[in-house]
Amino acid sequence: MKFIFRRLGFYLLALFVAISINFFLPRLLPGDPAAAILAPMGSRMSDSQIQSLRLALGLSDAPLGQQYVTYLSHLVQGDLGVSYSQFPAPVTSVIKTGLKWTLLLGSTSLIISAIIGHLIGIVGAWRRGSTFDVVMPPLFNFIGAFPAFFLALGILYYMGLKLHWFPISHAADDSIPPGWTMEYINTVVKHMAMPLLVSVLVTLQIWIQSMRNTMITVLAEDYITMAESKGLTQNRIMFNYAARNAILPTVTGFGIFLGSILSGQVLIEQVFSYPGLGFLLVRAVGARDYPLMGGLFLGITAGVLLVNFLVDILYTYLDPRVRSG
Repeated sequence: MKFIFRRLGFYLLALFVAISINFFLPRLLPGDPAAAILAPMGSRMSDSQIQSLRLALGLSDAPLGQQYVTYLSHLVQGDLGVSYSQFPAPVTSVIKTGLKWTLLLGSTSLIISAIIGHLIGIVGAWRRGSTFDVVMPPLFNFIGAFPAFFLALGILYYMGLKLHWFPISHAADDSIPPGWTMEYINTVVKHMAMPLLVSVLVTLQIWIQSMRNTMITVLAEDYITMAESKGLTQNRIMFNYAARNAILPTVTGFGIFLGSILSGQVLIEQVFSYPGLGFLLVRAVGARDYPLMGGLFLGITAGVLLVNFLVDILYTYLDPRVRSG
């Protein structure tokens, strides 16, 4: 329990620092964000209209300390302000719209890449030096070395524009009403196919190398030799003894990848115009939508910290050495 409480204190401190940076950084930058936002319409607005709009957008001339206290009080209530680019929509509602698509794409790609990567790593380590081990890990290393946007553009051109296998943008067909119908699920799967393929190809080699290297280390342990001397089948030794112990260190990597889902797909979502958090973030930067940028940054940070804290809790149950330490 002491380990968990120490980690909880660390993550709460990190969250507080992130909240503070999220507030102070835009306000300490040179220039007036309000002036930049209102510049295109300022010549057509009176002073009273400009002041009313500033208040509606949450812009204030109060002292910085007072603004910080107000910001924290609103944050506790779940109020992240109003989006400038999608006014008058609250930032929270805009983030919720993109969060579901990011979680769908990211969690699906994580599960697929983790399963395939672990299986390739296990078989490659067990048959070290075989044709499978010589071909498969280097092949996915080569594919994973390409930047995500390069793979995305190539797949978009070949599968989308040239072969017309999949839709080239958005997350679903606008003509089909959302719902748990086969027609809507089918269009969601088709729109997700290409960004999902890119996301899996980018991360697959990391899982393969991690599992293969750990598996090779585990195969040198004495209990593997004991299992072989007892006459156990090769599949039982490979999965029940070697893979079961080799997969433990990858739990931490799984948590890191799960947290990075919220932020690691910016380029992929942008190329395919997939309306997730990464796509929203790029649009917010282009529109100088500071509340939305801050809300996305804060949400991504909180998500990463929460996932890593849950992984720390899981680790205490998987590894008795953590509890005893």
